[in-house]
Amino acid sequence: MTSTLTHTEENYLKAIYKANERTKKAVNTNTIASYMNTSAASVTDMMKKLAQKDLIIYEKYKGAKLSPEGSKTATSVIRKHRLWETFLVQKLGFSWEEVHEIAEELEHIKSDELIARLDKFLGYPKYDPHGDPIPNAEGKFTLREQILVAQLKKGAKGILVGVQNHETSFLAHLNHCNISLGSLIFIKDRSKFDRSVHVIVDDHEETLLTEMVSKNLLVRPL
Repeated sequence: MTSTLTHTEENYLKAIYKANERTKKAVNTNTIASYMNTSAASVTDMMKKLAQKDLIIYEKYKGAKLSPEGSKTATSVIRKHRLWETFLVQKLGFSWEEVHEIAEELEHIKSDELIARLDKFLGYPKYDPHGDPIPNAEGKFTLREQILVAQLKKGAKGILVGVQNHETSFLAHLNHCNISLGSLIFIKDRSKFDRSVHVIVDDHEETLLTEMVSKNLLVRPL
């Protein structure tokens, strides 16, 4: 089934999977359109196609959710994407803000054997360079305790383990703040006015994080 899918169809399945991660409900057309940067009418046409292939369960005005086969396909695409990002950073020296678009192309490679060998070559990594869990060959994710920096209280500490925003500009901003995976973040103070957070990074670098930034940083609380 999955070998006959177009890149666009796979991208739609991935978008539904990611949107459903947050809502845990059927995903409406407008939400999918936002993820795919396209019109609601185009989404509706694609939903009908994917439903005919038994990859989603779609009801007009209610939205779409993945079928077991659709979930398997979406997980496979995500697995390939995150393995390729890991390879690009660890083995080819790309920075974490450079790899997303490249991995968007590589994730559509069909060879299961290539991906199996890539996984083995990398040492079966559980997380990608952005801290996202990499599903194993069976589609299982390794989960861990993590919360948003926005949820840490004044005086608390946490180790940065992931970012929710993968945009180049956001990751470049973190680079400018000398923040990366593994950074120790100490909450020195919080502003009640705009909810910005004054933090100390790695015990020496002081910086101010906006609310938007603090809501996109995931830490393992200490």
